[in-house]
Amino acid sequence: MSSKILQGAMTAIITPFKNGKIDEEKYEKLIVRQIKNGIDVVVPVGTTGESATLNHEEHRKCIEIAVAACKGTNTKVMAGAGSNATHEAVDLAKFAEKHGADAILSVTPYYNKPTQEGLYQHYKTIANSINIPIFLYNVPGRTGCDIQTNTVIRLFNDCPNILGVKEATGSIDRCVDLLANEPKLCLISGEDAINYPILSNGGRGVISVTANLLPDKISDLTHKALNSDYLGAKEINDKLYAINKALFCETNPIPIKAAMYLAGLLDTLEYRLPLVPPSEANLRFIEQTMKKYTIKGF
Repeated sequence: MSSKILQGAMTAIITPFKNGKIDEEKYEKLIVRQIKNGIDVVVPVGTTGESATLNHEEHRKCIEIAVAACKGTNTKVMAGAGSNATHEAVDLAKFAEKHGADAILSVTPYYNKPTQEGLYQHYKTIANSINIPIFLYNVPGRTGCDIQTNTVIRLFNDCPNILGVKEATGSIDRCVDLLANEPKLCLISGEDAINYPILSNGGRGVISVTANLLPDKISDLTHKALNSDYLGAKEINDKLYAINKALFCETNPIPIKAAMYLAGLLDTLEYRLPLVPPSEANLRFIEQTMKKYTIKGF
């Protein structure tokens, strides 16, 4: 199973709310904007999509909207389909496959802190339940659970539809370790500030928060790197450094949704509790940083 169709510039798409509910019309428009600006894959209902505060019906609806918006285009859908309960992750994975997602992104189980053997059995069970590609999502800062190199490689070798991992540990050493031990692994950057270093080390794409705001720039950076234009990619990465840092001045996705609202891409600035809007000081910081960039509208 080839991972080439699922590499490149990917956006961890936000979930817009209006009066407490998903703004379905705006959600579709945001995805179409991504397609128009060269994004290869949209990733609905991940961390940035506030999946932890969506009920299962809302989660499924976001997947359906994303698939419908990307139908007939070159942009693929990697649907967030993770849970700390394996049976729930299997149900979401099956739904994503049935409703046309091209792949799933499955976060490591949070809160219950499984062993490495538990992680192996969790992902093997998911892999055996569907046929579409699976990308592991390692973000221990969020989940308190770290899928280690040996376990990733074991899953990659044992499960034909586990193609790669979104690495969001923030560790370049971890990325080098993974690719040194398994060069065929499709490693995806999950940290915008180090997109370029990961791509130059052999990463095959990025799943970006910043791409919500600047999809054209993230697309250009990623495609330059994948075409071995590393100097060009680094130049873009350096220019994006300020906004990448600003968009993580508070817990993601608080800053990116604020930036989207300030840019006129969202009608309302709404979150699901326990997330709340950024402080006034950080809102001003985000707004000032945004003035350095040209942000394309719809």
